[in-house]
Amino acid sequence: MLDLDNAIVQFDRALQTLAARPSSTRPVPGTGLPECELSEAQRKEIAGLMRVNHVGEVCAQALYQGQAMTARQASLRQSLAHAADEEVEHLAWTQQRIEEMGGRTSLLNPLWYGGALSIGVVAGILGDRWNLGFLAETETQVERHLQGHLTRVPEDDLRSKAILDQMKQDEAGHAALARELGAAELPAPARFAMKLAAKVMTTVAFRI
Repeated sequence: MLDLDNAIVQFDRALQTLAARPSSTRPVPGTGLPECELSEAQRKEIAGLMRVNHVGEVCAQALYQGQAMTARQASLRQSLAHAADEEVEHLAWTQQRIEEMGGRTSLLNPLWYGGALSIGVVAGILGDRWNLGFLAETETQVERHLQGHLTRVPEDDLRSKAILDQMKQDEAGHAALARELGAAELPAPARFAMKLAAKVMTTVAFRI
């Protein structure tokens, strides 16, 4: 039987992610640091990188939502909800930085959201250990991805670096928590498929 109340809550969460302006309870990392001089090409590059990260956070919201909907244990659902709250802050940080660079968020966000939600539902159906394993591997890959972006941002762009560094710390914490809660190690083919999907997403999101 359809749980109408839960369906409304889930629909509202999707709308909040895709249509509402995200807010952060924590100060935006780098607030108060001076803005450096950037060329137009550098601003476009930074906006593109932050757009990729914004898409990653849109996907994270959908993944956590799907995983929480199908998770067995209440404690896991709570952990996923806490991680999702931190990812909302990441949405706010990356969107603000995109706007500061004169860019825009991805036009394909509804598509990214729908695909990630489906993956999250499937991960949850497989069982909590695999659900946690998927979470841990996702966050580990995102952490590596953010480290790569830190090397691409101009050295004197301290504001962008502060955002990326704090996001990287948060993602590492999510991965560590998932392993503490009993995450299963995903098989190599699954990890490779996730990397391939992430490569497609980051390539497209950088431009669109």
